[in-house]
Amino acid sequence: MRIAMVGSGYVGLVSGACFAEFGHDVTCIDSDPSKIELLRSGGVPIFEPGLGELIAKNVVAERLRFTQDMAAAVSAADVVFIAVGTPARRGDGHADLRFVYAAAREIVKHARPGTVIVTKSTVPVGTGDEIERIAADERRVNDIGVVSNPEFLKEGAAIDDFMDPDRIVIGAQDDLSVVAMRKLYEPLTDKGAPLLIMDRRGAELTKYAANALLATKITFINEIANLCEAVGTDVAHISRGIGLDARIGSRFLAAGPGYGGSCFPKDTLALIKTAFDYGAPQRVVEAVVAANDQRKRAMGWKIVTALGEPRGKLVAVLGLTFKANTDDMRDSPAVAVIGALRDAGISVRAYDPQGMEHARAALDDVEFAQSAYAAIEGADAVVIATEWDEFANLDLERVRTTMRGKLLVDLRNVFTIDALDEAGFDHIGVGRRRRTPSADKVVRFPNAHDAHREGDAHRDAATA
Repeated sequence: MRIAMVGSGYVGLVSGACFAEFGHDVTCIDSDPSKIELLRSGGVPIFEPGLGELIAKNVVAERLRFTQDMAAAVSAADVVFIAVGTPARRGDGHADLRFVYAAAREIVKHARPGTVIVTKSTVPVGTGDEIERIAADERRVNDIGVVSNPEFLKEGAAIDDFMDPDRIVIGAQDDLSVVAMRKLYEPLTDKGAPLLIMDRRGAELTKYAANALLATKITFINEIANLCEAVGTDVAHISRGIGLDARIGSRFLAAGPGYGGSCFPKDTLALIKTAFDYGAPQRVVEAVVAANDQRKRAMGWKIVTALGEPRGKLVAVLGLTFKANTDDMRDSPAVAVIGALRDAGISVRAYDPQGMEHARAALDDVEFAQSAYAAIEGADAVVIATEWDEFANLDLERVRTTMRGKLLVDLRNVFTIDALDEAGFDHIGVGRRRRTPSADKVVRFPNAHDAHREGDAHRDAATA
């Protein structure tokens, strides 16, 4: 089939390259001439493992090409995907659909009768209905299909997610569009990938509901991590204990500094706004968003508190992207952590394996190092903010002797407590036992009865 992919960002490039790998003829379109020139010259504007190689292979096979000419690409296509950005709108948090609707207006001008327009972008309920209205106004005849086909790609594992999906969701209102989408995904469904056909609004909402539930799992285990620290146990044990329950599952139960990235923050907010408009408030999701926003900056103040007198101190922050295996800095917890450190008068030296270019644009008054060890040199504390394998494999003895202080704050729990103890660190993790001078002063109760009895004693003393 002939495919036009409007938008050559993260979703558009991954989807376009994977469809080309299936044997389809794909043209990726973008309005940015520098991006098109980069792609034509063999470059890739984002970091995603394996994507550069997949693009190069299919360009050589003449199944994948890049252009700014939307009219030519759309007029030759059987299926046209809209894969443009839907950021949170300034002021109210709704998804900003300007780019989606602008693309739709251009597409319907040039599409042949029988063309199927597919929203791959994450869009609120009813967006497909509006695209259908745009098509009817422009063409005065109902000769174009409009489909919702949300993506479920994890940054850092997007190609595997596309090639071996948990499910493919198709929201369509007419049989001809369903036939076209079935044909498009035959290489996957022939291998057993589940294909779910539903109404268009159902598909649009499925994407938001999925991301909101995953964000909820992350926020839940982070809240449990706080309780683990208070009672003196390890959140990793709790995560495993509940994750082995088939009804819950083990994924998205790693405690950390909060979720970030291009999807969860904007999609949870957009779901809240959509639900409010329809008079069906999502109180759980509202609580998730509030808890996550508070958590990211609280992680920074956790470090400030552990340093004692913060002014004049230098902290090395390792990891700037919102997760490993991506260069995406959007809503990264590391940014909020660094903001809290700088507000306390702490100097920051930072390093990330892939995110340095974006970090320089996003962070002011931060020194950037060329390697992890260069960042650590002379630091009073080291913070692991992103779970890159490179950091998990650091030589802890070298780290300890290279830095000035001995505080290591592991916001991703990449190191074992025993390894940090053995290397002589004062250390703080997330949801587990800490070893710092201040921690020695914390009273830990062996059981609830003793805690209750000790609390009574404190209350008696306060009222004496």
